[in-house]
Amino acid sequence: MGVWHGIWTLILLIVFLGIVAWAWSAKQKKRFDEAGRLPLDDDKTPSTAQRNRVENDDG
Repeated sequence: MGVWHGIWTLILLIVFLGIVAWAWSAKQKKRFDEAGRLPLDDDKTPSTAQRNRVENDDG
């Protein structure tokens, strides 16, 4: 039973380190920077609520 716990721990550690390496890789930096700025960017298209309001006002 103890051997399986050790193997499972090792597998999870490898998966964790893989995720950390992927997240900190230079290839992902631009993508994550863009995603981080999304809440701060001005809306260029109207939201669904704004479109619904306009559609309801027309009819």
